[in-house]
Amino acid sequence: MIAIVDYGMGNLKSVTNAFRKLGADAMITRDKKAIETSKAIVLPGVGAFGKCIENLKKLDLLDFLHGLILNNKLYLGICLGMQILFETSEEAPGVKGMGFVKGTVPRFKGNIKVPHMGWNSIQIIKDGGIFKGIKDGEYFYFVHSYFCLPEERDVIATKTIYGTEFASSIQKGCVFACQFHPEKSQKVGLRLLQNFIQQAT
Repeated sequence: MIAIVDYGMGNLKSVTNAFRKLGADAMITRDKKAIETSKAIVLPGVGAFGKCIENLKKLDLLDFLHGLILNNKLYLGICLGMQILFETSEEAPGVKGMGFVKGTVPRFKGNIKVPHMGWNSIQIIKDGGIFKGIKDGEYFYFVHSYFCLPEERDVIATKTIYGTEFASSIQKGCVFACQFHPEKSQKVGLRLLQNFIQQAT
């Protein structure tokens, strides 16, 4: 079973539907026992960094999830589910993230339209199997105003350019997280989710 974490935010239904379309046993839950006994955790995200952290803390899930990740629980973070892995975000000054990855989440600056919305390509830097069958330069769907800036350069799995070059996905241990939305990225997104499911079985 794949546990899709319900913390009161995020595009839970579209992510769940994508997994079920691929034949996965995916369940939306905030129950700690169900999350702990699952094969993998998925944390989707749409919304604000500060509110996400607040909700996870209210549900006593932030430190709980961090502990599972540190114990090598397979994790997929999508959009905000990637950003909260970092230490801080410009979106919520003074609010601490999970801190699993050293670094911060700044806002896009310069003469570009914000949010970054639509299709953009990825440059694959490293592939732990999650990009099996996906070509370098493939396009995924993005919607975000903030981007992840890891201090640990070796965690970067893909890069994307939008005004500046940023980490569009990261891989660290059993954690894979992406700024793009695989559930909205048609065939290539479903292929990435299929690869994740295979890792969970």
